Amino acid sequence: MTMPQLARRTAPPDAFAPVEDVGSDLPLVVDVDGALVRSPLLHEAVLRLASDQPRSVPHMLLWAFKGARRLEAEVNDRLGPLDDVPLHPRAEAEIRAAVAAGRRVLLASAADRRQVEALARRLGAAGVLDTSGHGTAVEAAADALGPGRFDALVRFEGAASVRRGARTLLFVRDDGDDTGAPSPTRTRALAVVRALRTHQWAKNALVFLPVVLGHALSASTLAAAGLAFLCFSLAASSAYALNDLLDLKCDRASPTKRRRPFASGALPVGQGALMAAGLLATAVTVAAIALPAAFLGHLAVYMAATVAYSTVLKRKVFVDVVTLAGLYALRVLGGGAATGVAVSDWLLMLCLFLFLSLAVAKRYAELSAREREGRAPPAGRGYRFEDMRLLLPLAAASGYLSVLVVALYLNADQVEMLYAHPDVLRITYVVQLYWVSRVLFLANRGELNEDPVLFALRDRISWLCGGVILLLMLLAL
Repeated sequence: MTMPQLARRTAPPDAFAPVEDVGSDLPLVVDVDGALVRSPLLHEAVLRLASDQPRSVPHMLLWAFKGARRLEAEVNDRLGPLDDVPLHPRAEAEIRAAVAAGRRVLLASAADRRQVEALARRLGAAGVLDTSGHGTAVEAAADALGPGRFDALVRFEGAASVRRGARTLLFVRDDGDDTGAPSPTRTRALAVVRALRTHQWAKNALVFLPVVLGHALSASTLAAAGLAFLCFSLAASSAYALNDLLDLKCDRASPTKRRRPFASGALPVGQGALMAAGLLATAVTVAAIALPAAFLGHLAVYMAATVAYSTVLKRKVFVDVVTLAGLYALRVLGGGAATGVAVSDWLLMLCLFLFLSLAVAKRYAELSAREREGRAPPAGRGYRFEDMRLLLPLAAASGYLSVLVVALYLNADQVEMLYAHPDVLRITYVVQLYWVSRVLFLANRGELNEDPVLFALRDRISWLCGGVILLLMLLAL
């Protein structure tokens, strides 16, 4: 069976004259790869094609085996110009100042000419220099323009100032300066922590539910649940990094998400790909060595579903929120597999309905916020503003079904086996009913501005509700 043909884009016409035909003496030559872009153009192009055409990934692996040049040519044959590649602010400011002063600016790079020309159009540069076959941009410029007949903008790590003047080499640095701004190393470390989204790890505490609700608290089960928590956390960070890499275009168009490490260029996208692979490899290694094979199976399903969500399912209306609810249920199942504690159907139904309600409420809140701000619905998500009339009732129905599941469970025979005073637990679903209703009210008022699970972790009333339920469980023992 042959692979489906991928759509090729017609290359744009050559918008720039050869270097020798452009302008006068002493142009400013900019080293694109070293001084201007914050992520290599090839890496940006590969990720954009993988996001736009997921079926291209097997093709790209084959092209990569034939060399970077073949990969770059094939990828850019299928892409339009990348107009949102993040740039080093100081380098961009130098270029725009030179253009405004009437100086010729030439962008020097060995990357695909079409993308370099797109950068030149974006910045108002006069032309481009191909550095293929040359050691550096300066060498390429000296060969094309003559030694000493240009200024150059390049980057050296640790250089702290910008010097100006004819025939002077200009230095810029990634981040910071001599005025007390954060050093590049510290800034990069903070960006890595942000990319890991460690605050999202709290969701993986669901792996402890089987041992807590099953009254199977012991040193061995808690240790196994702790390792399961670690594996899911590493895998989740890997998935977040992958999702951010595939969502670069949408994130850069968002007024808030454009600050994310990969979207802003604080971390190169190539480093993000290595990070995602390394985190996943570590999670799988720990699971394979220290936990039962059944847990590794659940972790594999979790990662497969996460990748499917990031590439395809998040674009499907309602399928996306069902997938998110299923990922929460997988954490609970994983906790049971790691500890050997059986997960009841009651607990699974509670998780599915409750987290489906929260996922739908989140979609409603996102659409509502965009409508109030006069912006279009999120690109590539499939939802429309008219869907809000249905989303909030769906969130309410699913949330109240989760309350019904708890109410029915408290009438089951197994509750009397676990608790000496099961009647005390009847108040828990009243508390749950209040909390679900409060989330719905906040979503309807436009006050649910973040992931509902993270909202619950930061909300005092949510903590109070959780504390009341925990107290009732202790009193019922």
